[in-house]
Amino acid sequence: MKFPKDFLWGGATAANQYEGAWDEGGKGLNTADVITNGSHTTPRRITWRKADGETGSVPLSFGGRMEFPEGAVPAVIDGEYYPSHTATDFYHHYKEDIALMGEMGFRCFRLSMNWARIFPNGDDEQPNEEGLQFYDNVFDECKKYGIEPLVTLSHYETPLHLTIAYGGWIDRRLVDFFVRYATTVMKRYKGKVKYYLTFNEINCMDMMPFMGGGMIKSDPQSRAQGAHNQFVASALTVKAAHEIDPEIKVGQMLAYQPNYAYTCDPADQLKVMEMQHNTLFYSDVQTGGAYPAWRLKQYEREGVKVQMEPGDLQLLHDYSADFLSFSCYGSTTMTTHKEAEGAGNMMPGSVKNPYLQSNAWGWETDPDCLRIALNTLYDRYHKPLWVVENGIGWNDVKEADGSVHDSYRIDYLRQNIASMRDAVCLDGIPLMGYTMWGCIDLVSAGTGEMRKRYGFVYVDRDDKGQGTLARSKKDSFGWYQKVIASDGEDLD
Repeated sequence: MKFPKDFLWGGATAANQYEGAWDEGGKGLNTADVITNGSHTTPRRITWRKADGETGSVPLSFGGRMEFPEGAVPAVIDGEYYPSHTATDFYHHYKEDIALMGEMGFRCFRLSMNWARIFPNGDDEQPNEEGLQFYDNVFDECKKYGIEPLVTLSHYETPLHLTIAYGGWIDRRLVDFFVRYATTVMKRYKGKVKYYLTFNEINCMDMMPFMGGGMIKSDPQSRAQGAHNQFVASALTVKAAHEIDPEIKVGQMLAYQPNYAYTCDPADQLKVMEMQHNTLFYSDVQTGGAYPAWRLKQYEREGVKVQMEPGDLQLLHDYSADFLSFSCYGSTTMTTHKEAEGAGNMMPGSVKNPYLQSNAWGWETDPDCLRIALNTLYDRYHKPLWVVENGIGWNDVKEADGSVHDSYRIDYLRQNIASMRDAVCLDGIPLMGYTMWGCIDLVSAGTGEMRKRYGFVYVDRDDKGQGTLARSKKDSFGWYQKVIASDGEDLD
């Protein structure tokens, strides 16, 4: 069995974890530029400054409340290390990196554009030409190798000015700012870029609204309003895209993973249902085109009142996403039994799945997760799908001769690609492509580390920002090259 000939094989990155050049080329600050490094056991921090010069930080909380002191605003503080500032420096290595992608046989490269590189403050009237030209150069380089760009417009970075002056996506005015940005980009790169995603893992708004929406407030009312404003901005982007060029397709990007019940206790089944609801709420609106009844009832119970303008709901219905893309790294096993909790991944109420193996960061390898995810999502939305993030972070070791033997990554990808192939060849799922996450080593979004590596290409950079940034191929490089050349038939 093999994938269709037009299947878009490739890899994925994000500007805030990969691009670097945080203060070059007219770029403004964004929210990622004020987040420090961290580790598996120590959370990343958001640094702040008050008008009187006092500085400090708050932890980047996953799922909890985040409160800044009165009068504090996010800021870059001298003496702190911010991984996004240099990351792994795609800005100065893009020709080398895209050549490596071409050597592997990539047909697609998913990258994000840095909103603050195009509109430094986010609300500027005119774009920054130097930033636009940089991405022109990147897309021209992709074309040389026959690589189709898949562009994420906002990937965990909101221009910092929009956070400080407007409170981030809680403010409806950001809809107009984003649509101006998206329209500028789609007109500029007409004929060069055919595929766009609006917001990376839009459901991150529930867990980390600062990363997902540049929001300082994290209460339910604020998260609901921020999500609605992003839904409207996304629909308006779909509308604009179709008017600019009917060939342009705009997709949603969802963080998704299958959820399993730990026991046959009906309470565990209900917990899984509720978890699935919370995740699929975002795709129900953005891809399905309507707010689900259960979420409206939840808002009633919680006293949440989403401010909508006349025509919003019709807009969401008429301009839903053209396709649904998603990240999927594994599955989560859930339980209501308190004695079993605490050994799973980062999700509250999760437990270790006794049938799966996990790495040092607690991520479990599930050989069937992609087939299950693809069937679940297609059965619900009946729209084309795209796996745009899938991979495994590992503390790769570079040998004295420069080699990196990452058999664990090959094993992980072999199982996941086989699962995806079954969904296509056995179940008939219309899958557009697969872009493995972090194809060139980059900074981990969750921990801010370099040691948690994902790529086929090793980058000489450590957790403190030291290293030459030299690129070298891992064993998985040649393996993936062979997978693409065989259209997924040869996974040995």
